[in-house]
Amino acid sequence: MLTNKDNLSKSTGKRWVGEFPKIGIRPVIDGRQGGIRESLEEVTMKMATSVASLLKEQLRYPDGSPVECVIADTTIGGVVEAAQAQEKFKKEGVAVTITVSPSWCYPTETMDQDPHTIKAIWGFNGTERPGAVYLAAASSAHNQKGLPVFNIYGRDVQEMSDSSVPEDVQTKLLQFSKAALAVTTIRDKSYLSIGSVSMGIASSIVIEDFFQEYLGMRNEYVDMSEIIRRLQNEIYDEEEYELAYTWVRENCQEGENTNLPEAQRTEEQKEEDWKTVIKMALIARDLMVGNPKLAEKGFGEAALGHNAIAAGFQGQRAWTDFMPTGDFMEAILNSSFDWNGIREPFMMATENDTLNGITMLFGHLLTNAAQIFADVRTYWSPEAVQRVTGKELTGAASNGIIHLLNSGPAALDGTGQQEKDGTPAMKPFWEISEEEVNKCLDATKWCQAVDFFPGGGFSTDYTTKGGMPVTIARINIIDGLGPVLQLAEGYSVELEQDVHDVLDQRTDSTWPTTWFVPKLTGEGAFKDVYSVMYNWGSNHCAVSYGHIGDDFITLASMLRIPVSMHNVDESRIFRPSVWGAFGSGDFTGADYRACQTYGPLYK
Repeated sequence: MLTNKDNLSKSTGKRWVGEFPKIGIRPVIDGRQGGIRESLEEVTMKMATSVASLLKEQLRYPDGSPVECVIADTTIGGVVEAAQAQEKFKKEGVAVTITVSPSWCYPTETMDQDPHTIKAIWGFNGTERPGAVYLAAASSAHNQKGLPVFNIYGRDVQEMSDSSVPEDVQTKLLQFSKAALAVTTIRDKSYLSIGSVSMGIASSIVIEDFFQEYLGMRNEYVDMSEIIRRLQNEIYDEEEYELAYTWVRENCQEGENTNLPEAQRTEEQKEEDWKTVIKMALIARDLMVGNPKLAEKGFGEAALGHNAIAAGFQGQRAWTDFMPTGDFMEAILNSSFDWNGIREPFMMATENDTLNGITMLFGHLLTNAAQIFADVRTYWSPEAVQRVTGKELTGAASNGIIHLLNSGPAALDGTGQQEKDGTPAMKPFWEISEEEVNKCLDATKWCQAVDFFPGGGFSTDYTTKGGMPVTIARINIIDGLGPVLQLAEGYSVELEQDVHDVLDQRTDSTWPTTWFVPKLTGEGAFKDVYSVMYNWGSNHCAVSYGHIGDDFITLASMLRIPVSMHNVDESRIFRPSVWGAFGSGDFTGADYRACQTYGPLYK
């Protein structure tokens, strides 16, 4: 297996057309010469370079390379210099701008008026020059012109000579930048539907207006017969297939077969199933991002792929009634490693759940880590657990648990066998060690697909380690309202083995389980664990590592998607300053009104 360093070097080849978006830093200054501007030049440029250094040190693109910042050539004291900065940014591929200033400036003459960039302003909290007055005036100008901007203002007064970035300012700069880069990375990419609607699940109906107007994305479509064609005509890299087959048979352990004897596959059938599902994984990846090896075989069109940053596979039933399930394909693509080594995960939704696929994409771009695709399957009350197991739930699980479970497409990172600061984690691929990969593989069993998948195949069976901070999230589309985001921060928990076994075996014990406990607030949808389950708007969710609900909320505000349900403390919520004009006493209501007023980002 390749080392992290080898993989990071290898991975910097772009999967998609175009460069990653850059962040433009705009040092804005009081343009009055004769002593005022001259006294501010150095401190203003230092603010710009400090911000750029922070972002380059702390943030990376999904391929592991450092985020790139572009600083305007000069400070910006008026409209000509603002235009010069904008021209430079266009040439450099800047999609996000951060304006910095320690002093009063002329807002409408110096502001970023490009309607296509996502904007923030850091107004220095100092007493020598009124940076706060500029920030307020500039924010007012943006709001009056319909250009939402994120305000950043440090809590404590700094000395004018202090070029450091306070911790609270750092938090907002990073929160804004992560979300803005996620939004602009998605733009102009594709969501690829492999197949169509699965089992009547509404979210596998592609709502093109949502993708185009809210996300700035294309929709691409491939019938599942294209996978059959590529299987039959060997339209895949045969050398890579041999490598993949050897790796899979050495590292993917078969688990329990719970099917009745008459439904169990023979060893010969299972061997053919393994060959098929490995090829399916190669083919699905090639459909997403292309593969130059296919051009060498004479398949030039197939070699191009679909520039897809996310995809979904219909699978059931048109496929699984006669072919092996997509579980292996989805699980291995969603993971941060395969036969080629440790690498960035792909985002592949099961049952072509387009909305869960996009939610997974959001979570991935905010964390750079793999995601768990899961059913929000069952709420287990303490009383019900006591009744069926004879034991009480204890510790973090004492108020009840939610069983997150699906047929096997969850990333193997979801085992929790990676570690960060001594606790279970799902990490960016460049932080994952070979030892952690092996632990993930050892913790996973591959079980023959259950009887309602008569075409065979293998599902992942694992249980997520407890103690992992996670956020579950989901985009839903509501008639008359549009897209709405909901999320819940919480933790994975572990149950006593005998309790786990009883509960797990009441559903399908050959599928991956995450026992989830949300953080409760005692109010509304977070009154108790039951209320979280009751208010969840769909059968699916995406599970991200970390308590990143605040990042999700910031991202949603950029896309003008309201958040209907969350348990994030108000102190962590960061939205454009104009949101406050829609009501400061009811953050949720203000969010809905602001999103409705501004409408989709790309309409």
